[in-house]
Amino acid sequence: MSLPDFFFERVTSEIHQQMEGVLALAERLERQHLSPDALACVEGVAEAASAVRKILGASMELQQASGDSLIFDNGPVRLRDLADMIQQKWEAEAPARGVTLLVSYDGDPEAAVIADSRRLVQVFDGLIGQAMAGVRRGVIEASLRATGLGDYLSIEGRVRGGGDRNLGERALDLREIEALFGLEIAIGMALGQRIVEAQGGRLRAEPNRGGGETLIFELAAPVSVDAVAVPEPSTSARAAHILVVDDNATNRTVAQTLCEMFDCTSEAAVDGVEALDVARSGRFDLILMDIKMPRMDGVTATKEIRMLPGPAGRVPIIALTANADPEDAAAYLRAGMNDVVEKPMKPEVLLRALQENLLGEDPASAAA
Repeated sequence: MSLPDFFFERVTSEIHQQMEGVLALAERLERQHLSPDALACVEGVAEAASAVRKILGASMELQQASGDSLIFDNGPVRLRDLADMIQQKWEAEAPARGVTLLVSYDGDPEAAVIADSRRLVQVFDGLIGQAMAGVRRGVIEASLRATGLGDYLSIEGRVRGGGDRNLGERALDLREIEALFGLEIAIGMALGQRIVEAQGGRLRAEPNRGGGETLIFELAAPVSVDAVAVPEPSTSARAAHILVVDDNATNRTVAQTLCEMFDCTSEAAVDGVEALDVARSGRFDLILMDIKMPRMDGVTATKEIRMLPGPAGRVPIIALTANADPEDAAAYLRAGMNDVVEKPMKPEVLLRALQENLLGEDPASAAA
């Protein structure tokens, strides 16, 4: 990694993390008894922070994609479930913009492919975002169609927008998109284009008869012969109690807010020394452990906790760190940690780590 790329990644990651903190604090403020004017100010802050977070996140992924380091986490994806994911993701935002979003799937209900569902949703996000930016109110249609090609399925995604302009192929010109709809929309489209191209697909635009364009992507993906796993809801009789360890107050707030979002209770510690002291009680179901802290770092604290007798020494520990490359992650696991979650934390990633480690096997037996 070049020095400019290193600093770009570090700066954007730090800003992203701070925006997560602003959003968490704004959410807490919104629960207070505020005057209408104060509440409007808090909502404005949250909206601005959310917009900055989206732009930064997309910018980081686009920068990685431009350097040929776009990562795909491929697995079985049922295409009708993908259509449901798109509907659910936009079901709140579309009405807020005065738009009705219709999402449909055309194909075998059980058709599944080997693909990265998150990347496919990102492609649709770029197309839907641009379509919404081009209309003030009305209907936007998003469709997903799958047809057989032997061991592959041909996937066609369409987003039909409205508006009074026919941009034609200029609807794919990123400079034109940025000038008309803004930076966030252009970055989303650029990322979508890169994802499609990386999978050997293509993106095109067709003018609509009544105005606006239909944005279309096409690609082929291997058919999945494995059953698609459907997550089972948690049947825990009580809420999990989690210890959040971080020397940064904003990071602690973010982590505790996410724990609360997932129906978990939490306590906080400011460094490894304090974490070790409270962990002796054995009252925690899981520990979220920052790595770099004063007095005692996360790795040392984990090793000390693993020496405690009984359940206190077997508690699952998840590393929270901006340094999550494979070598670092392997070192954390060797130190006795059970998992690694990269900062800035993505809610879906943290939720998956919590589910796997709260419902998984005992770490002592796993290491045996």
